[in-house]
Amino acid sequence: MNNFFSKFLIYFALLWMYLPASGQQLRTEIKAILDESDGLVGVGVVDFETNESIYFNAQERFPMQSVFKFPLALAVLQRVDAGEWSLDMPIEVTPADLLPNTWSPIRERYPNGNITLTLAEIIRYTVAQSDNNGCDILFRLLDGPIEVNKAVAQMTSKGIAIVADEAGMAKGWDVQFGNYSTPVAMMDLFQKFWAGRILSPASTEYLKKVLFETNTCEACMKGLLPKGAQVAHKTGRSATNAKGITAATNDAGVLLLPNGKAVGLVIFVSNSKASDSARERLIARISKAVWDQYSQLK
Repeated sequence: MNNFFSKFLIYFALLWMYLPASGQQLRTEIKAILDESDGLVGVGVVDFETNESIYFNAQERFPMQSVFKFPLALAVLQRVDAGEWSLDMPIEVTPADLLPNTWSPIRERYPNGNITLTLAEIIRYTVAQSDNNGCDILFRLLDGPIEVNKAVAQMTSKGIAIVADEAGMAKGWDVQFGNYSTPVAMMDLFQKFWAGRILSPASTEYLKKVLFETNTCEACMKGLLPKGAQVAHKTGRSATNAKGITAATNDAGVLLLPNGKAVGLVIFVSNSKASDSARERLIARISKAVWDQYSQLK
């Protein structure tokens, strides 16, 4: 057993030892859900107030799919904070920007292109509606995945890699696995963002609002939560290959509870043969368990 792995096991043993009884109960409940699952599942839960955490497969590399649009938005907004751009900056969207055969609410609304959208509008389409064409417009503004990867590397410790945009991922099944994140790294990114340690106060509040507006995969993290539950999150989903394997069904973000607590939640489901509804239900059950547990606390 190598030294790094030994330290990792000791860390999580100590984490379990000092986890409050309520946290141990939640960990047991999540493990029971995972025992029923198909594929590899990564989970991260962090109380942003106390920093108490629960992780499963914390250091595994999971394909992010559209969850990578969250760090992409962070990189764009850093340029806004630097004064290079503004949210009301006009961006020309040409027919060549609106690729067919990809998810794109922008294209659905403006099928002929030749329009002008503000940077704020493109960010909202990209994050809240997961628009793939909007995503790649933002990548081009930032000079491509290499530059975005460099920016993200400055935001969090190693554990996130971005090597391809949406058009790049569409070129082959294996490409998506190069855009990976560990549960720990994505949680770290959300926690720093939520605390205002990455963006200015204005940009932080703007992106929080956009994340609260996310309307993709309503059956995932929000699927079993009370009506009107406040969830600031980003989803991501891959296609299913000829062998019936879905590479990624993901949801990551922050649950804002009625008692005022903010709880980070990252759920990555990879290489699963389960149905769409089963994978969504898995995410929803974990989210409900976390919501119920932390809603009881003061």
